[in-house]
Amino acid sequence: MVEAVIWDFGGVLTSSPFEAFARYETERGLPADIIRRTNAANHFENAWAKFERAEVDLDTFDELFAAESLVLGAEVRGKDVLPLLFGELRPEMVEALRIVGGSFKTGCITNNLPANAIGSASGRTLYVAEVMALFDHIIESAKIGLRKPDPKIYRMMTDALGVDPANCVYLDDLGVNLKPAREMGMTTIKVVSADQAIAELEAATGLKLRTS
Repeated sequence: MVEAVIWDFGGVLTSSPFEAFARYETERGLPADIIRRTNAANHFENAWAKFERAEVDLDTFDELFAAESLVLGAEVRGKDVLPLLFGELRPEMVEALRIVGGSFKTGCITNNLPANAIGSASGRTLYVAEVMALFDHIIESAKIGLRKPDPKIYRMMTDALGVDPANCVYLDDLGVNLKPAREMGMTTIKVVSADQAIAELEAATGLKLRTS
């Protein structure tokens, strides 16, 4: 029995930044996937994690990210990565969220950046008010000093919604963020594309989420 559907934001309701990362690396002759590898290395305590928990300011993040990427083969400034995060809203995913909200509780758990992350399109300006208003509850990492994949953040969401994790569906584009949700008993969907994710969400909820 599904009680709630919980969503990641970037890469789920918006297109993935990974394409922009790859384009940036190619244009500048950087090692392939160096941005993603820098983000993934020591992912609980790296520059990215600290910034999303609002533990460091923009300048410190810029310097830490540059040092971490240099260890992996090339210096990439953190400030140069932030503008690449902007993704376009996926209208079919937003419509699926709207339909799901008519039958189940909905939540959003997003690893985001502090509101003062100058030059970052992934600050709160990205969160289109009309879309965010569709959620019953929203948890932002930069507001609470906690980020995925810390299991506590998922428990905070299920407590806020008043639901059993075993009766939740969780969507994210990163496997590392899906694992804790799955271990809590949630049905998880790794979002590779909008079509694939919507098909799996239809199967999980029994709802018809596509008009065609």
